[in-house]
Amino acid sequence: MKILHFADAHIDMANYGRHDPVSGLPLRVLDFLKSLDTIVDTAIARKVDMVIFAGDAYKDRSPAPTFQREWGKRIIKLSQAKIPTLLLVGNHDISPAVGRAHALQEFKTLQVPYVKVLDAPELLKPGDVWGLPLQVIAMPWVARSGLMAATGETDSTQAFSRIEENISELIGGWIEECDPSMPIVLTAHASIEGAKFGGERLVMLGNDLVLTGSLVRNPKLSYVAMGHIHKPQDVNEGHQPPVIYPGSIERVDFGEAKEDRYFVIADVEADRDTEVEWIQLTGVRKFIDRRAVLTSSENVTEALMAALPKPKEMSEAVIRLVVEYPREWDSLIDESALRKYAADAFEFHFVKRPQIESRVRIDEGQVVSSLSPLDLLGQYFDAAKVSNADDLKKLAQEIITEEE
Repeated sequence: MKILHFADAHIDMANYGRHDPVSGLPLRVLDFLKSLDTIVDTAIARKVDMVIFAGDAYKDRSPAPTFQREWGKRIIKLSQAKIPTLLLVGNHDISPAVGRAHALQEFKTLQVPYVKVLDAPELLKPGDVWGLPLQVIAMPWVARSGLMAATGETDSTQAFSRIEENISELIGGWIEECDPSMPIVLTAHASIEGAKFGGERLVMLGNDLVLTGSLVRNPKLSYVAMGHIHKPQDVNEGHQPPVIYPGSIERVDFGEAKEDRYFVIADVEADRDTEVEWIQLTGVRKFIDRRAVLTSSENVTEALMAALPKPKEMSEAVIRLVVEYPREWDSLIDESALRKYAADAFEFHFVKRPQIESRVRIDEGQVVSSLSPLDLLGQYFDAAKVSNADDLKKLAQEIITEEE
């Protein structure tokens, strides 16, 4: 069986660029839809037996109707081609409020032919997947509110620990229940111990359920189709089963600037090693991230131009230049000249970080060892005249408490 696996579409990411005058859609959305079209067309051309989408169709759980229409067009195309398609619900698709519909709900409500929405943990047997000789264990994203409610815990760390144990027991039991003469595929929208995170890691910090490596590397599994982490990788590289994060279908931010984008076709068969074909998405928009530190007040603008790629290399790319410099040199930077130099770029972000030399002095009679990390941080904020010091202190307290 050939299974096409992709994840993290985020088709409504319109955080850069302008709108297309013909369609009215943001040009960045068209970038994502172009990649999605490539994936759908490949599924049809290669006559795959199944498509597994491992979660996160949109950037948030309340997509605009226009974006729902564009996603629906592509999924209906798979349905009309009679290609069985599994849509796993990811953390960006699900509402944190119990009882509210998720972003993929309409496909379940309307019972679209050859499309099944996976919004709860379940074991699918051949009768559940249009008679295909395949067993699928589905583990969609579990919302934090659901975790707390299900476990009765008031401490999120305890709740996560308990639910992770329950998930491991549940999946382990289902694997034992499966027929070993047919392939077993696990699909989950979650993190895995040992996986490498991409640029979205900070967004997810503290909100991840983590599956153990031993669980997903169970040799009884034929293939593990993961979503959630944007960095393409095989967490069990060189071994069976392949544990694949295909990554996002377009670059989401500068954290993914150096990573190519992929989807995967897995050739799955019982009693035989699964073969994985990584298919690179071409035509993905370039993100170029450059940094500069000014050490001289001479020819400042020219030095910053030299830190950028040549104009031809910047054509239709999203560019960011971050520059650090002494605050008193601010008037020496000709931002309009830089923007003119980068005129061929799709979008140019110029981030100025003026540096202030500030020396923190503690009160007379105090010694550093007598002050807590929070006290020292507060004194630094006071000396640097940080405007949102109270919010930062509160966040620091939360981090310190969490670490303790």
